[in-house]
Amino acid sequence: MSETILPSGFDPDRLACVAFDADDTLWHNERFFKLTQERFAELLAPHADITTLDTRLMQAERRNLGHYGFGIKGFVLSMIETALEVTDNTVPGPVIADLIAAGQEMLRHPIDLLPHATEAVTAAKSRGPVLLVTKGDLLDQERKLAQSGLGDLFDGVEIVSDKRPDVYTRIFAAHGGVARGMMIGNSMKSDVRPMIDAGGFGAFVPHDLAWDFEAAEAPDGHDRYLALPDLGALPDVLNTRG
Repeated sequence: MSETILPSGFDPDRLACVAFDADDTLWHNERFFKLTQERFAELLAPHADITTLDTRLMQAERRNLGHYGFGIKGFVLSMIETALEVTDNTVPGPVIADLIAAGQEMLRHPIDLLPHATEAVTAAKSRGPVLLVTKGDLLDQERKLAQSGLGDLFDGVEIVSDKRPDVYTRIFAAHGGVARGMMIGNSMKSDVRPMIDAGGFGAFVPHDLAWDFEAAEAPDGHDRYLALPDLGALPDVLNTRG
């Protein structure tokens, strides 16, 4: 994507509140999952090929979302479960220990902001309330926000188990209503489509890496869908006049 796409007649003055996703919208996240998954494949290479491992791990993650939710802890447990499955419960103890250590390393990794993150949140803040709406482990998301240096810019932080239309309706109710809200994120499935279904504006900002679970069709042509090439385009979008 190389250009900004706005619905016809878009007027930012209609917005009462802007919200941002966190992982892979404001700071890097998925690349650490990819690196750990590569390590997982190396450790289990004597037992299964990489395609089989990737497929079985994805199946385990999907099964376990209802148990563990989104985040690193659920990912590690799914890796351990997959390791047990592909080895018929004979996976060596040191392999399990390595997987746990890899998860702990992910939880300790310093935050690396994406380009224009600070400028984008600051631009939104200059117009009104700004929220952070993210999924994942509570402690891990709180840690990342604290380390990001962006915490003081947000008027509210919502760490939710999933992002559904009713969740967005509830969150924006205290900030002018969902119809006057905008959700910005890198996931069509979680950030854009459910926000639009709730009656708000959904703004998509792509990221080079994406989890297959978050894939969904873009609502092209919808009068509440925006597409930005990156966060650097947001200040101009917020100054657009319909």
